[in-house]
Amino acid sequence: MAKSGFVTASAISGGRRKLIYVDDMNYSLISFKKGLSKFYEIYLSESAEKMYKILEKVTPDLILLDVNMPDVNGYETIKDLKADERYSSIPVIFLTCNSDRESVVKGLSLGAADYVIKPFNSEKLIDSIENLFSAKSNTANRIAEKSDSDTHILVVDDMTSMLRTIHHALHDKYKVSLLSNSGVVIDFLQNNRPDLIILDYLMPGLSGFALIPKIREMPGFANIPIIVVTTEGTFRNVKEAKALGANDFIVKPFEPKELNYKVEKHIRLSRDLQLEDRENEEIAYFLK
Repeated sequence: MAKSGFVTASAISGGRRKLIYVDDMNYSLISFKKGLSKFYEIYLSESAEKMYKILEKVTPDLILLDVNMPDVNGYETIKDLKADERYSSIPVIFLTCNSDRESVVKGLSLGAADYVIKPFNSEKLIDSIENLFSAKSNTANRIAEKSDSDTHILVVDDMTSMLRTIHHALHDKYKVSLLSNSGVVIDFLQNNRPDLIILDYLMPGLSGFALIPKIREMPGFANIPIIVVTTEGTFRNVKEAKALGANDFIVKPFEPKELNYKVEKHIRLSRDLQLEDRENEEIAYFLK
């Protein structure tokens, strides 16, 4: 938590990171600059159009977007940014009043690194920004693991806060898809094949336990790793999850390191299994 005398990583490194904040509400722009200008070089914009004019002169370290703006809203803006190779690598945080689950899921699914609800606390916002920069720096040091960026993980949870937590823990290293409605999972899987699936145990409609056998019955999904997350980590639940076909179990609340460890472990095991299967196929071919 930021406190009096708080020093950001950018100050330690000897440079001030550049932030662009886009919001059509003047008081939000003023509040943002007042709370963060001590730590960052701030550029304010009242619209996406003006943001692009700033981008012609400045390469920011981070862009913060409001969702509800006239002309071009925040969702359309992030789509355009991610589709433009000049700006696609710039991280984006949504800073908005839209706190409903659908808005949060949509924002993160479009490529946002985080989703912060207004009115914001400056110290907490600085913490979120610095955590993002720290994660980005750690990712840059993992050049040997670049292939992981093609690894696709599906997360299914009806709680927006948990979707945000898991997305924040994994999105720097993996491609992450988020679903808050368990009822659409099978339809999603008919058109997408993730490398790993993370399921909540208790959800309205289809629970995680009800989904596991349905997923396992689908062609090509017998060996996809499935991790179940829940607040009820009883021996009975763990045993039932394993019997249904889950590969692992993680109890809420959990540390990001624990989640990353389990995800990395099962991705590695899955790749080893695929390699072994290919080798067995080659051996069988030559033995014909």
